[in-house]
Amino acid sequence: MAWDFETEPDFQAKLDWMDAFVRDEVEPVDHVIEHAWNVDDPVRNRLIRPLQEKVREQGLWACHLEPRLGGPGYGQVKLALMNEILGRTHSGPVVFGCQAPDSGNAEILAHYGTPELKRRFLEPLIANEIVSCYSMTEPAGGSDPTGFATRAVRDGDEWVINGEKWFSSHARFASFLIVLAVTDPDAPPHQRMSMFVVPRDTPGLETVRDVAIAGHEGQQGTHAYLRYTDVRVPADRMLGERGAGFAVAQTRLGGGRIHHAMRTIGLVRRTFDMMRERAVSRHTKGESLGNKQLVQQMIADSWVEMEQFRLLVLRTAWRIDRYQDYRAVRADIAAVKTAMPKVLHDVVARAIQLHGSLGISTELPLGTWLLESFHMGLADGPTEIHKLSLARELLKGVEPAPDLFPSAHLPRVTASARERFAEELAEVAGELADIAVGAGERAS
Repeated sequence: MAWDFETEPDFQAKLDWMDAFVRDEVEPVDHVIEHAWNVDDPVRNRLIRPLQEKVREQGLWACHLEPRLGGPGYGQVKLALMNEILGRTHSGPVVFGCQAPDSGNAEILAHYGTPELKRRFLEPLIANEIVSCYSMTEPAGGSDPTGFATRAVRDGDEWVINGEKWFSSHARFASFLIVLAVTDPDAPPHQRMSMFVVPRDTPGLETVRDVAIAGHEGQQGTHAYLRYTDVRVPADRMLGERGAGFAVAQTRLGGGRIHHAMRTIGLVRRTFDMMRERAVSRHTKGESLGNKQLVQQMIADSWVEMEQFRLLVLRTAWRIDRYQDYRAVRADIAAVKTAMPKVLHDVVARAIQLHGSLGISTELPLGTWLLESFHMGLADGPTEIHKLSLARELLKGVEPAPDLFPSAHLPRVTASARERFAEELAEVAGELADIAVGAGERAS
């Protein structure tokens, strides 16, 4: 029996340092830089580089990486506790060297990259000297990769890529992109695609436009609409085997989904703290909002939902550490992904309501976070797809009812129980009959 809800004192000390560091040093940076991923921004570098050095001194840099890649090899439970803290800030993941999509792209390069690809792209990526882009989604493909149309055709010692990609995040900052393209159109659906490393300055790679997310006022879009026109890359830029692109993608997607959820906990908790502060600060009709019963209900519901989600995420992280196989926790990850946008949406919506007109203004971040909940419901696959995946996993191996009626049908269950205990019931009936006869004789 090994249930434990405590953190080791040594690691708790690291979390305490992180909490204070993020609050005092990192969160203020969010308000004076445009984008933490832009490694060409001198203001960003002036402020973030020194913070990254402090993180390295604490041994907390790129904690998702194995020791052979320069990280401490922390498991998912420790990463969950760390990401709760990082999730309340824009710059935090970059300061700690665990930002998406670079973290997932690093995993792919570590598993499938050639020594040359690792030297040229992986090493500077881990050091945050450069950033990367994951170019997968297509304008017509949506969440179904089996419908992707971008093609890569072999031509001698090169692959020639043609097609369009949509919402390729951070492409305008990236030194290279990891691209998913169809190489074997006649193969089974999940064996048609392969994955390639494409340097950003490769001829034929065009940004049609940069797309912004609603709620991020004043920022240039960072989710690119890209066009690949006869983009040529050497054959050794393929990651993994030909036709194995879908399998290679799973290297990053399982971890990416759980890390998103970990950081969402931090954002929800920050929202919840704003709710509590508002409830005790704002007064109406002679008393604080916190004394109003409907407000109390909003706060109670938010806390319960937040803590339930947190426990689900931590349990999933524990199972990943336990089994070391994302496939074994597919249902858990789908459940986390399904719950994540709703928890964020509901808690933020309540916080907006408590803050009134200030809540919907641009003077608080709540409106942006509300839209972020819809982003969370789409990124790494829409919620509906994960619900289907979860349901399929939960229905595997379930036996159907033995006949017309459910196995829990009370007449069936009662008859079965009476049959099982027939001897005991007969004995008790006989004993009761003897007692009744004896009582009758004494009465006469």
